[in-house]
Amino acid sequence: MDAYGHINNVQVVRLLEEARIQAFGPPGGTGAAGQDPPVPLFSSVAAGVQALVVEHRIKYTATLDYRNVPLKIEVWIADLKAASLDIAYRIHDPVTRRVCVLAQTTLAFVHGESESLLRITAEQKQQLAPYVGPGLFR
Repeated sequence: MDAYGHINNVQVVRLLEEARIQAFGPPGGTGAAGQDPPVPLFSSVAAGVQALVVEHRIKYTATLDYRNVPLKIEVWIADLKAASLDIAYRIHDPVTRRVCVLAQTTLAFVHGESESLLRITAEQKQQLAPYVGPGLFR
């Protein structure tokens, strides 16, 4: 929380990461065993493959007050390109239900050792197809 009692903008980026991992799984081979994600996109990549953030876009539409109530964060795929994907988010105040943050993250898969960009596979596209929705930014 910042000096005004709002969730700090740096923490919003952390919330986006947590929502992304909750929805698509932790990176393969990291952490301890936990709950299976709805879509195991990140936890099922081959060893040595990393999902790296290329860009974040965030628009704050209302203050997000600190509360001891879990936030509601909607997460979906906004775009599937040949070698990257965009994940969209809407963060709602859990009490007022107003949308406080609109965000989009572009990710790319990279081979860790060679640092070469990897294409989104047909299997990954099929896995994500039911979760594709509109983008938030033009």
